[in-house]
Amino acid sequence: MADHVRDLASVRDATEGLLTAAAKLNNDSVAEPSRLPGWTRGHVLAHLARNADALANVFAGRPMYASPEARDADIERNAPRPLDVQLADVRESAARLLQAWAVTADWSRTVELRNGVTDTAAGVPFRRWAEVELHHVDLGIGYELEGLPAEFTEREITFLADRFTGHPEVPHTVVTDGTRAWSTGSESAGPTVTVTGPAPELLGWLSGRRDGADLDVRGGTLPALPPL
Repeated sequence: MADHVRDLASVRDATEGLLTAAAKLNNDSVAEPSRLPGWTRGHVLAHLARNADALANVFAGRPMYASPEARDADIERNAPRPLDVQLADVRESAARLLQAWAVTADWSRTVELRNGVTDTAAGVPFRRWAEVELHHVDLGIGYELEGLPAEFTEREITFLADRFTGHPEVPHTVVTDGTRAWSTGSESAGPTVTVTGPAPELLGWLSGRRDGADLDVRGGTLPALPPL
């Protein structure tokens, strides 16, 4: 089982780090484009707040979101808000989520997320940690993949490699930073490809945040990964 106690602490620390960094923005800069296509920084902050509430729903046994349309509409509606409102929403929704976790008794139980995805309750804090860390990078305010905690980077590479394992459109791929190696893709999709590079570059490629141009690829071309 995942160490949810450590992950809860990591979520708290990552959230405070994001809020401290985002507090240096202003109303104009929060309305500027983020690194995510079609999203401003306000969209990213609005998404983080609503994701916290959605995960609280999961722990209460409710659907994560009322519908995909409602999720998207909430983000669009909240994206243009002033910076102080955005930050308060992120902080308050994070507090509500931590409160939902504080009363959780059975961390081994199975919970349902979006699109029929399930996980143990203990696995959800890491998912939230990933949301906060990667979207902090997406804000484009000086926090880069290279600055992520090493433990997080390794675990998120593992998570994403597992996610693409068996995917019929991804060839069998060995992903390595020269010390550690991960396997992903499907052996039936083509010959094995080996992708080598620093862990932050591997994470950037696997998460769709970098194009993989700085990775060494052998045995074929760099696999095109499906959207997350």
